Amino acid sequence: MSASNKTIDPSTSNGTPETGTPTWDSSAFEAPDFYDLDALLPDEAKAVRDEVRAFVTDEVEPIIEKHAQRAEFPRHLIPAFAEQGLLGPHLPEKYGGGGHSNLVYGLMMQEVERGDSGLRSFCSVTGSLVMYPILRYGSEAQKERWLPQLAQGEAIGCFGLTEPEVGSNPAEMQTRARRDGDGWVLDGHKRWSTNASIADVAVIWAKDEDDVVRGFLVETDRDGVSTPTIDDTWSLRAAVTSEVVLDNVRVPDAAVLPHVDGLKGPLSCLTQARYGICWGVVGAAMACYDAARQHAVNRKQFDQPIGNFQLIQERLVEMVQEITKAQLLNWRLGTLKDEDTMRPQQVSLAKRNNCEMALEVARSARQVLGGNGVTSMYPVMRHMANLESVITYEGTHEVHTLVVGQDVTGLNAFT
Repeated sequence: MSASNKTIDPSTSNGTPETGTPTWDSSAFEAPDFYDLDALLPDEAKAVRDEVRAFVTDEVEPIIEKHAQRAEFPRHLIPAFAEQGLLGPHLPEKYGGGGHSNLVYGLMMQEVERGDSGLRSFCSVTGSLVMYPILRYGSEAQKERWLPQLAQGEAIGCFGLTEPEVGSNPAEMQTRARRDGDGWVLDGHKRWSTNASIADVAVIWAKDEDDVVRGFLVETDRDGVSTPTIDDTWSLRAAVTSEVVLDNVRVPDAAVLPHVDGLKGPLSCLTQARYGICWGVVGAAMACYDAARQHAVNRKQFDQPIGNFQLIQERLVEMVQEITKAQLLNWRLGTLKDEDTMRPQQVSLAKRNNCEMALEVARSARQVLGGNGVTSMYPVMRHMANLESVITYEGTHEVHTLVVGQDVTGLNAFT
């Protein structure tokens, strides 16, 4: 990479390139749809997707690089997320949700992650890891108190399952809940909790004195609750990533989610969130592909666009091929979910495939972009770093491999 006295400005999405160096134009985004997937989508689904796509193009992409560089969550966008219906879009309108199909929800998450994985994480946590368990397992009082506020962005929630010493095996969680008079006392330590440092309520999973897993709604301003941020990350830098420390925290009996016990509670929430991830990472891959495609057409070397070279075309074709397969996988997964026939193992297969696909697309796109691919002139390096987290959280690539492996063989390879 040659030296230059001209600096790249990270305060804008596209940066300020050197004279004669083509840059990425986010407003010229063209979604790859090689198999005319749009023909399979209802008009409502396409309309909502296009609204969110325009919102991401106009409001997210011009500012997201600056926030990622500074490791700042763009909190000013929360009211806009609510206005766009991105917080619980697939939950009932009765409680403030959007009442949309799961197919629509998936397309919305695809577009948000086209902007940034951290912003999609904010929306996924709100809708699938906080609102969903309250809706499915909460009391009517809990639903009425929290769901409308969360849907409007007036309250922020987080999810506490993973611990410093417990990740892929939540059955070994060490956070405890013990009865004390007419309430409970919680002690424990949760880690990798998106939103926790700015949250008003945490959905905490803990074992009671009989080793039964229970869910609790814990206000973060209670005595004994602390939510230190995790600042030393190279990934999801535009998101809030935190810990939740519970030190002798007293909560009333009304804080318990009354209609669930056991690991089926948190695992069912993760299935909902993983579904959104399956769609979201396709959006990240689409953004990387489009940046590479634009560059291939506009960048000239040896007196011709680099897209005229066979090896560059091969990379672009591989990207389109894998994105297309993931799009069709998601479409089928969404229709199964709307028919209420989707199985968790099918989500595992899509999460496994699509995360791996998106990372490979990002890496290949970075190579098409050459040295400029590591700058904020393009979104690719940010997406690549984000996807390294997404492929790990809510079930690692290896764990989902074993989930699908057990499903197809009937043999448990976890032990």
